[in-house]
Amino acid sequence: MLRPGTYLQDRYEILELIGSGGMSDVYKAKCQKLNRLVAVKVLKEEFSNDSSFVGSFKMEAQAAARLSHPNIVNIFDVVDEGSLHYIVMELIEGITLKSYIAKKGRLDVKEAVGIAIQVAQGIAAAHEQQIVHRDIKPQNMIISKDGKVKVADFGIARAVTGQTTTVAAMGSVHYISPEQARGGYSDSRSDIYSLGITMYEMVTGYVPFQGDNAVAVALAHLEDPITLPSVYNPSIPISLEHIILKCTEKKPERRYAAVPEVITDLRRVLIHPNEDFVTIASDQDFGGETVTISDRELTAIKMGQQRRQDLSYDHMPEEYEQPERRYGSQNQRRTGNDGSLGLERIMSGIGIFAAILIVALLIFVFVRLGGLFRKGSSGTPTTIQTEEVPSSSQEETLNDTEIEMPDATNLPVDMASDMLEEHTLVMKIAGYEYSDTVEEGYVMSQTKPAGSIVKKYSSVYVFISKGSEFLDLSQYSFTNMNTTAIEELLRPKGILTKFQTEYSDAVAEGQVIRYEPQKPKMGDTVTFYVSAGSAEDMRTVPDLYNISEEEAIRRITDAGLLQGQVTKVHDDTIPEGYVMKQDVEANTMVKSQTQIPYVVSLGPESKRYIGAISTTYQMRTKVGPGLDIITIEVEVRLKQMVNGSPVYQTLMGPKVLTGNELLPIHFPSMEGAPGVEQGEVEVVNVQTGAVVESYPVRFFETE
Repeated sequence: MLRPGTYLQDRYEILELIGSGGMSDVYKAKCQKLNRLVAVKVLKEEFSNDSSFVGSFKMEAQAAARLSHPNIVNIFDVVDEGSLHYIVMELIEGITLKSYIAKKGRLDVKEAVGIAIQVAQGIAAAHEQQIVHRDIKPQNMIISKDGKVKVADFGIARAVTGQTTTVAAMGSVHYISPEQARGGYSDSRSDIYSLGITMYEMVTGYVPFQGDNAVAVALAHLEDPITLPSVYNPSIPISLEHIILKCTEKKPERRYAAVPEVITDLRRVLIHPNEDFVTIASDQDFGGETVTISDRELTAIKMGQQRRQDLSYDHMPEEYEQPERRYGSQNQRRTGNDGSLGLERIMSGIGIFAAILIVALLIFVFVRLGGLFRKGSSGTPTTIQTEEVPSSSQEETLNDTEIEMPDATNLPVDMASDMLEEHTLVMKIAGYEYSDTVEEGYVMSQTKPAGSIVKKYSSVYVFISKGSEFLDLSQYSFTNMNTTAIEELLRPKGILTKFQTEYSDAVAEGQVIRYEPQKPKMGDTVTFYVSAGSAEDMRTVPDLYNISEEEAIRRITDAGLLQGQVTKVHDDTIPEGYVMKQDVEANTMVKSQTQIPYVVSLGPESKRYIGAISTTYQMRTKVGPGLDIITIEVEVRLKQMVNGSPVYQTLMGPKVLTGNELLPIHFPSMEGAPGVEQGEVEVVNVQTGAVVESYPVRFFETE
């Protein structure tokens, strides 16, 4: 652990610890040479003597140091200083995208698309350098205070060399591609899949695949259909939804071929959000034959997830995320000759094989005891399928691998899952839908009808009720709630609010009289009518717009009201000294002696257009022999086109030059015509009026 005040390389002064992970600590530091703040990621002491850990630690720097892009966190230095191994990188003041999503619940479509484009640009820059990130997730995307989005943590990045990657090097389980989960070959399309999952989370607030453990989530990436984003957020335009679905295709060849194609479609969303322009393969089939995960693949997934838990994820500083998950992910893995890994795999394989034998033996015994083996049955194992078996005569067609489909509808999710499991079936959730008849959290429908004959162990896809789409507001008492409390109550439920005042002799001032509609749905606006008290002793607010301040004061006083706070600002349309805005709308009723604030114009703001030039006019380039005896009288002027006509401004009066004399053209603060951004500085022959030299110059608006 480094103490504040420690200097590294006599250059980086350690200021404070801002993050700590399994493999490294991250410090905020100051580069004394360049006088700037940086982040220093230092490998922990217990790993500094392990060559494999040091190699893994440097992998991030070697990958990211090759990249230079506005949407990628920059690596400044990689240092071995005795037993210290550290990376010096850009310090980003901001928040992770993960924290930003958690803070907002879900992002507006335009905001999500804007962030996605910036992230995609960073990923594309990495892919151009043949670098695949392999851990794209919101935790590794930083939104700086100026709105710039940067991709960080190339801790498990790998140059595209055609090698097959292992699950030990895959990214966070909720965002990994199916090929990473399986432990197969991963390329740039794996990053596209993870980007699609990230976009899904931005616009819905959820990751599409959940599970009790990492293995369950990894298997869901391989097997389960993705719930449409519009199920969670109906306002998502069809174009963006199709982009997300194309990015998250199970098979890499069905995704976008390259990130620039994603960027092109995302930009098109901003222009034509409701246009269905994304091409998606149409042969998806979630109810077809089960894709079997081999024992070897399942073992690899489990081993990979276990090893992931042994590795560290260092994230951003506290202002970005939780203290224990801060700047710069390592997510490294041991490479080298680790004999224990091979032994672990062998033991895992033996354990799984033994478990399979035991289960098979138990099934055989129970079936024999139950008398379920029919005469003539071959006993040959049958491949597990998900297709339904047509039911004509059930008693005659049922065999040892078949079962009658039970009715799972109108049951809670957990009970439905248990019931199907008892019938040797596996429940999979296909999506969520609103229902006015089925209670929230209960099964609405199932893909296989009750009574049909299905294969044992096959998957049954169900749709779960989200409850009524409409919220019955009668369950709440708004009588004694103020407007802020009402907004805070309804905002998490997706209901917008609007407030209007009405006079009422029966309802006390500030209390809700009524609201419309009575049963809104998500995204609707409910108008609350709030009592303004009795109509007695009320005054009409006069219209103050575009009248002098003196007249405004007179009208306020005559109405029995008081002058409120007066604000003065510049305006190009309202004359100086005239009212340009009033805070209380004209012709509304307020109580007598109410203060009426208003805004007075200061007239147009004085703006200047300033340009600069610094060069030298050399007459010798224009004249041949005899420089000493040739003279010319010149002057310097500024030429600008104003409303289509040339306007001249003298910058330097007439001056006689000899042929070998230099004329400085140095004007650091030329003021040009208002609103004109271009001009030319001309050197003019006074006798003939001819322009002997001209220089273009730009003007910039300033106060």
